[in-house]
Amino acid sequence: MKKLAIVGCGKLGSIVAEALIKGMLPEYVPTALYSRTRQKAEELAEKLKQAGWECTVCNSMEELVALTPDYIVEAASPAAMRQLALPALEHGCNIVTLSIGALADEDLYDKVKKTATRYGSRIYIVSGATGGFDVLQTATLMGNAKARFFNEKGPNALKGTPVYEEQLQEEQHTVFQGTATEAIAMFPTKVNVTVAASRASVGPEQMQVTMLSTPGFKGDTQRVEIENDQVHAVIDVYSATAEIAGWSVVNTLRNIVSPIVFC
Repeated sequence: MKKLAIVGCGKLGSIVAEALIKGMLPEYVPTALYSRTRQKAEELAEKLKQAGWECTVCNSMEELVALTPDYIVEAASPAAMRQLALPALEHGCNIVTLSIGALADEDLYDKVKKTATRYGSRIYIVSGATGGFDVLQTATLMGNAKARFFNEKGPNALKGTPVYEEQLQEEQHTVFQGTATEAIAMFPTKVNVTVAASRASVGPEQMQVTMLSTPGFKGDTQRVEIENDQVHAVIDVYSATAEIAGWSVVNTLRNIVSPIVFC
């Protein structure tokens, strides 16, 4: 059995717990939880207890890492991922992360690769609300690839960001155009998928990102486009809620232990 810990016990972390309770992850046993809001971790621990598991509710990520789980699901934030990544890898823990935006930082990305190699650990980058990483990687390997990312959101999803203004409630606007590096700097919790797609292809500095705000629009549209001299691929995903991101973690955990792996 693989010891599993969860960092971030909100909606997405709870989906992983739900999958455990439903018996969808029989190779894993939950052992530790951490959330910035301790109450959320305690509530999730109680649900898991009712299903037969005793989980330690940790007071810090350092305490959780010290328990050396085999896999840590990170469903918190890029800031949490930056704090977690190197210590976890040094303890031999594998990380399944949704907050790939943290790895837009080239220095951290390089340190993560070196640390994981040294300690025999890994970071698994889940597809979240997009997909097609296999196609992106393959097309990039073929050479001369260019990639673009398009994201459509409703204006309410942009509240609290530098681009929000009341006019967005009435008119459609392109609110951002730039690289994935620039996008994650401006929207640190809203465009992790752009960095994930860029790391699977041309890199954050080369991935061109456009964000459109549409009045009344609900959910997210994520469109990744890549082309080279022989291939033109478009991966288009609409999701009404963020739940697809949580279930993509479940899918990754299943794939890790599966005798047949889809690549």
